[in-house]
Amino acid sequence: MIREIKTYPNKILKQKAKCIGQIDDATKKLIDDMVETLYAKGGAGLAANQVGELKQVAVIEAGDGLKILINPKILSKKGKIVAVEGCLSLPGYEFDVKRPQKIFVEYLDKSGQAQKLKAEDLLARVICHEVDHLQGKTLLDKLPLIKRLILKRKIKKLTK
Repeated sequence: MIREIKTYPNKILKQKAKCIGQIDDATKKLIDDMVETLYAKGGAGLAANQVGELKQVAVIEAGDGLKILINPKILSKKGKIVAVEGCLSLPGYEFDVKRPQKIFVEYLDKSGQAQKLKAEDLLARVICHEVDHLQGKTLLDKLPLIKRLILKRKIKKLTK
C-alpha cells in the first residue's frame, strides 16, 4: 500500500524514531508499504517517520539494489563531499549539503539478522539522510541558521 508522505512542517518529522525489538508482521508490512511508496514517489530513500511511523526503519534504493535498514547506526565516517540533496518531505526544494564520502553502518535486515555495510558516495549520502530523519532531523537542519529560518517561515506560509 502506498502511504502518504508527511511533509514539513509536520511535527512527526522532528521526533526521534524508536528502536525495533522484534521484527513482527506489522513491521514487515510497514517495510513493504515503505518500499512500494519509495518506488511510487521516485525517491532514493525513505524513513518510517516520513510515512507517520516512529520506528527505526529506512528503505534505500540508490542505484545498487534495495536496502532495508532496521535500527541503523553509523559507526564511522570519512571524508566530506558537498552535493545537492532533495527530500520527499520537502518537495520542490534542493540544497547543497555536506555529508561524509564514506561511512560504515550496522543494522538489522528484514529477517532480523545483524548486518554491516561500507557505503560511499551516493549510498553513504542517502543512508546519512535517512538516519537523520530517524533522529528527528530534516534537511533544513543542515542549512546555515539564517537560511534555515527564512525557509522555515516561507514554507509555513505556503502550507497555511
